[in-house]
Amino acid sequence: MEIVMAFVCGFLFMAAIYLILSRSLLRIIIGTGLLSHGAHLLILTMGSFKGSAPPVLSDGVTDYVDPLPQALILTAIVISFGVTAFFLVLAYRAYQELKTDDMTLMKGSEDHE
Repeated sequence: MEIVMAFVCGFLFMAAIYLILSRSLLRIIIGTGLLSHGAHLLILTMGSFKGSAPPVLSDGVTDYVDPLPQALILTAIVISFGVTAFFLVLAYRAYQELKTDDMTLMKGSEDHE
């Protein structure tokens, strides 16, 4: 199962880097979202899969899964949601002001102020 997750993580990272390197601001935002999802899946995979083992230790349980990666992912999901919402608002405001979402047209030049 870890091999499949490694390929899925690699595909998510590959698609995220492709989208981040594009010129459209919306594609860059989608790429950062995919990158965060790939990182979440990577952290979950590093926590190892043990089938039906519980994530907490209780009486009589000898085989359990470490709950720390799950707690880290839960926190990271909330943070990535907030960052994505901020990026979307920032992109919308930039589009209102500049009337474009092309990054090469947004940077301007020295003679244009």
